[in-house]
Amino acid sequence: MLESFVASSARFRRSHEFWLLIVTLMLCVGLSVANGQFLTMQNLFDLLTSYAFVGILALGLLVVRIAGGIDISFTATASVAQYVALAVANAYGANWLTVCAMAMAIGAALGAINAVLIQKLRIPSIIVSIATLNVFYGLLIFFTGGKYIYSLPDWFAAGIFWFEFDWGKDASYGVNLQMLALAICFLVTWLLLNRTNIGRQIYAMGGNADAARRLGFHIFGLNMLVYCYMGIMAGVASLVQAQLAQSVAPTVLVGKELDVVAAVVLGGASLMGGVGTVLGTFLGLALLAVLQNGLILLGVSSYWSPLFVGFVILVSVSVTAWSQRERHARGAGA
Repeated sequence: MLESFVASSARFRRSHEFWLLIVTLMLCVGLSVANGQFLTMQNLFDLLTSYAFVGILALGLLVVRIAGGIDISFTATASVAQYVALAVANAYGANWLTVCAMAMAIGAALGAINAVLIQKLRIPSIIVSIATLNVFYGLLIFFTGGKYIYSLPDWFAAGIFWFEFDWGKDASYGVNLQMLALAICFLVTWLLLNRTNIGRQIYAMGGNADAARRLGFHIFGLNMLVYCYMGIMAGVASLVQAQLAQSVAPTVLVGKELDVVAAVVLGGASLMGGVGTVLGTFLGLALLAVLQNGLILLGVSSYWSPLFVGFVILVSVSVTAWSQRERHARGAGA
């Protein structure tokens, strides 16, 4: 057992996740020295709450990326799921179970549309998702007129607040809806990818779709699963964001794709498919959150945030591509 632990530790030290963890910790130390507000309980809870939306979407995108696809229509999917589910809840009444079921079902249905177009028409996933992003969003704006929903059901607006405890004189903390949803989605995605036969098939399909097809894998079924899973995550994320904002704004979510893509790419998911981990995505999300929060605390203009995020994505992709080339070169030499 000791030898197995040592071997696992050695593998982790050579992994992308290890260096990502080191960079994140160094950044945390630097920010805590530069600004004493960074490591406060209030700031850490705010980060978990505000980045739950991005984190949940990143988990859905991770599964799609591992399968060798790409989907950037998730913000439009989330906007549609959010608006329809909460409009129905306002009009006809609902509870947590029914509103979650509605949002996830709508997300899965829109994800299935992507899967059918990609698989049956043989259109590249990036083209399909760009098109459906605009189609879903355009239809939503057409039918709603861009009107906001400010009145939400009382039970939804109240959210949840479990395991409350006091920290300091006037501050109380606990597990809110955003934290709970993020934790559950991380657990479900980890189980799917690491503890199921379907997860292994998703990795295999992303690594070599032709070989997976020759082995008898149901490629269309797997694609349907991963894009529907992306839609389900979009549905969950949409409710998390609506409860935090205390309103539904059909024009707000579209345009936030960069942060989601950044978290997945920073986590080490390969652009070619077949590579990616839940731990890497968590660390990528953490690095993104720390970086953007640090810029705010240091008083850097928000206009610089996209520049820094884009630069970090470029560096991460370059390092990942270089590492893959090195591994392939060593494999060819052996």
